[in-house]
Amino acid sequence: MVETNSKVKIAPNSKEAEMMVLGCMLTSINALNIAADALDDSDFYYTEHKIIFQVLKTAYKTEKPADVHLVCEELKRQDKLKAVGGAAYITTLAQYAGTSAYIEEYCSVIKDKSILRSMINAAQHVEKKALEEAHDVRDSLDEAQQLFFKISQFASTSAGVLMSEVLSGVKAESATPYLKELQEKQERYQQRGPEDSGITGIPSHFIDFDKMLNGLNNSNLMILAARPAMGKTSFALNIAENVCFKSQIPVGIFSLEMSAEQLVHRIVCSQAEVESDKIKTGAINGIEFQRIVAAVNFMQNHVMIIDDQPGLKITDLRARARRMKETYGIGFLVIDYLQLLTGSGSRNQENRQSEISEISRMLKNLARELNIPVLCLSQLSRKVEERQGHRPVMSDLRESGSIEQDSDVVMFLFRREYYDAMDKPGLAELIVAKNRHGGIGNINLTFRKELAQFANYTPMKYDSPNQASGMDKEAEKEFSRFSV
Repeated sequence: MVETNSKVKIAPNSKEAEMMVLGCMLTSINALNIAADALDDSDFYYTEHKIIFQVLKTAYKTEKPADVHLVCEELKRQDKLKAVGGAAYITTLAQYAGTSAYIEEYCSVIKDKSILRSMINAAQHVEKKALEEAHDVRDSLDEAQQLFFKISQFASTSAGVLMSEVLSGVKAESATPYLKELQEKQERYQQRGPEDSGITGIPSHFIDFDKMLNGLNNSNLMILAARPAMGKTSFALNIAENVCFKSQIPVGIFSLEMSAEQLVHRIVCSQAEVESDKIKTGAINGIEFQRIVAAVNFMQNHVMIIDDQPGLKITDLRARARRMKETYGIGFLVIDYLQLLTGSGSRNQENRQSEISEISRMLKNLARELNIPVLCLSQLSRKVEERQGHRPVMSDLRESGSIEQDSDVVMFLFRREYYDAMDKPGLAELIVAKNRHGGIGNINLTFRKELAQFANYTPMKYDSPNQASGMDKEAEKEFSRFSV
């Protein structure tokens, strides 16, 4: 004889916890304030409890008292007293109440059950969508991920914290009292050497860049724009190398233009400081071969994920980025480049500008969602070629003004030798045109074309003040011969 499980599965709920919370709200003003802030009527499973909670929360919002008699009168006025079980049930709730000291624990139980029910509803919605076999499967996948992400955000919502709780460390992110944390910062500052940058974001190890932007900061969307062949991919890769290899932080790269092998080849050239053509043809000497071996062995001990799938939709990219974050814990993301992405709709959109607007907006949301810095490369329009001096400006950003609106930082890469080989060869300029959290300006960089590598720029200086003064005197002596 086959036994069947006759138990009917019902949605997660806790009637006792709901009764306990409502009873505490009826008998304690403190419990009324805490529960009204922490819960919503949708968190309650039973209809009668939803109705009673709505009355209690309205009383809380209007700063009116709420006891058994007043709640019964209000329910009677709304013609809902009979629906909740009459005055007898309201009285039972008040008698059922436990100690209001545990009201936060009771609220937590109700909230947890509500989240579980939301997960079930989301799963049922996803199942329905999947059974309908939507034309664009990836859109459905992105919608499913958004549903569950909203639930996770809802689960971590807070009504705010007291300033005293932050200062005492109870609700601080570091869980350390403010003054103690300040003391530790002071001690670390005193222990710093002269080479310590002192920035709070992830260091890019480009000194002037880090000083101006305070490093790469979480949830920031940074746009790096330039004309083709100006070196924007090389500069982005150099930053990714520094973050991954020097700061020991996992890095994700979406390369829609170049293959993973091409990118790895560039990184090896940069790390080993051996010219690309030599590696491609094998024309390397013993010392160069040893440098390449050392670079490869060093690189294998770090986490860098390269996704070279071409023609990605923004919804696909977001899903893959979430997977990178969950699987590898990436702390920095590079996207090369924005104009090669397509929107969530079909490729035949009439208005490419609105599509780019959607992409830039979703990239900013992705940076906030993953809470990591995102560096996205972008092309510039040809207007910069027609301008005297060829210096890029914000309006040169191709196809949409929303890129500059959604981004936290907008940077342009400019090399004079691109237009004139004799005009400052080996020097590059990074123009920070927008910085939502700091200043703007120009940063000089050195560009090693044979290695496709950018480096910190160091202006020429005299070796010592004595030497400088000596040279000045010698120059003065020589020029004095020409004086009348």
